[in-house]
Amino acid sequence: MSNLSPNLPAPEIIEANVEMALSEDIGSGDLTAGLIAEDVTAKAEVMAKENAVLCGQAWFENVFRSLSPDIRIQWFFKDGETISSNTRLCTLEGPARPLLSGERTALNFLQTLSGTATTTRHYAQLLAGTTTRLLDTRKTLPCLRAAQKYAVLCGGGQNHRMGLHDAILIKENHIAAAGSITQATQQARAVSTDVKIEVETENLDELREALEAKADIIMLDDYSPDDMARAVKIVNGRAKLEVSGGIEEKKLREIALTGVDFISVGALTKHLHAIDLSMRFAFAAGQ
Repeated sequence: MSNLSPNLPAPEIIEANVEMALSEDIGSGDLTAGLIAEDVTAKAEVMAKENAVLCGQAWFENVFRSLSPDIRIQWFFKDGETISSNTRLCTLEGPARPLLSGERTALNFLQTLSGTATTTRHYAQLLAGTTTRLLDTRKTLPCLRAAQKYAVLCGGGQNHRMGLHDAILIKENHIAAAGSITQATQQARAVSTDVKIEVETENLDELREALEAKADIIMLDDYSPDDMARAVKIVNGRAKLEVSGGIEEKKLREIALTGVDFISVGALTKHLHAIDLSMRFAFAAGQ
């Protein structure tokens, strides 16, 4: 299950990610790279040291493009493709100083986003053959939400809302403040007519109230599989159903077989295993 070449975040988002990362890493200048003569050139290759799903090429390239226009990169795989251990992912060639300065920052992006894509692919494969779709959450690394959500797409998952600004999710505290699920949903309809409204429920009575209030999506928070199956029968296609809350990998398929529409998994982006990558260099003196 793959989703090759999904739409990248806007260029300005990638550039902002890279600018912040380079500022953090290089600051006022790379003192160690300054020991190398300006005319020294280098060739390098990035190697995978474990199996993974590749993701993050745009951020990787932007790091080196920000440091030097003379660095050339050739890729042998695309974002979203499966890579094996001991596989060469790309080659680089250009002035040695910026290549060395950008090495760690570029690899950080590539290994982090590949890690998110790889985890997502694993979970998505567990849902193969069902109609349930895998969603991410807002539990992302600070300032890398768009990047990690792109990685989820590369891994075969789908995106939930990007943030608080593009969809309404009425949760327990919102319901308490508004007085009831019905009142919270009515208020949401009054202020936002063009976005989906999702309501979190904790039992079948709350589900029935959310359905009566005409929520577009109803979240089943910490339901048992039996109650999930009952919820599917009660709703009968009148709203979408999303399961969330402490989803264990071993129970993923059992949940999907109840017939729910979505399973949202925070672990896709917050329980990060960065993929082990290395960059090998060869140097040549300038002419």
